[in-house]
Order: sequence, then structure tokens, then C-alpha cells
Amino acid sequence: MNDIIIRTMCEADLDKVSQLEKECFSEPWSKKSFLESLVNSIYIMVVVQFGDEIIGYCVLRDCAGDGEISNVAIEKEHRNKNIGTKMLLFLMEEGTKRGILQYTLEVRKSNVSAIRLYEKLAFLEEGIRKDFYQYPTEDAIIMWKRT
Repeated sequence: MNDIIIRTMCEADLDKVSQLEKECFSEPWSKKSFLESLVNSIYIMVVVQFGDEIIGYCVLRDCAGDGEISNVAIEKEHRNKNIGTKMLLFLMEEGTKRGILQYTLEVRKSNVSAIRLYEKLAFLEEGIRKDFYQYPTEDAIIMWKRT
């Protein structure tokens, strides 16, 4: 998939991003939440475009110099094609340009493929958030990539 484009999210992407969010997460952000984040300078939001379609996106929030990654999503039919890796590398590159040197995220304990992706990018497990996720209730693994 060399013909993908990874770029900063824009308002025109929000319908597709919101749709994909609902498909991927049991407690999805609303379109309004994405829009509010899009205009807030503490966020970096990126999308993966394949042709005219948005097939993935992710969000980074600058938390006092640490990057908190959330909403990592790729359409099911495009998973396991190295797209998530490229998207996260692009996101962290953008964060580094802003001076962010450490990144954190939470991931469902059962999401083995996501955990493998994060480990491949040098994230390490550093804790557990008990019952962090709902629908179904599940612990989150807290992972960090530190410099």
C-alpha cells in the first residue's frame, strides 16, 4: 500500500472519521468532540487516506510535554498492512517537532494485535488501569515510549 497518504486531519474528514470511530470503539467520540479537538492547539490529529477514502486516523494530545495517543483506528480490511505503524510514526514525528519526547497510551488488555504494534514501536507496559474500558468492562494496559 504505497499509495496511502498520511496527513493532518481537516474538518472535511470528520464525517468519515466519526463513522469509523463508531465502528471501532464501544464508547466513541462524537463528531462534535473531534471538531472541538481539531481546533484546539494541544491536539495533533492525523488521517490515512487511500484514494479518496479515509481509512484510518489517530489523535495526540500534548499533556504538559508528554504525548497522549488515543483513537488509533484503521478500517478492518486495511489492518495488518503496516498502515498503523506508518500512521503512528508520522504522528510521533509531528509531536517531536513540537518538543514532545515521551508518548503514552492505553490499550485494552485483550487487544493483542494493537499491543504488538505498540511494542514494535518501542512502547513498554508500565501499568494497568483496572476496569478502564466499558462495553465490555476490561482493564487497560498503560504503555510508554520514553526517550
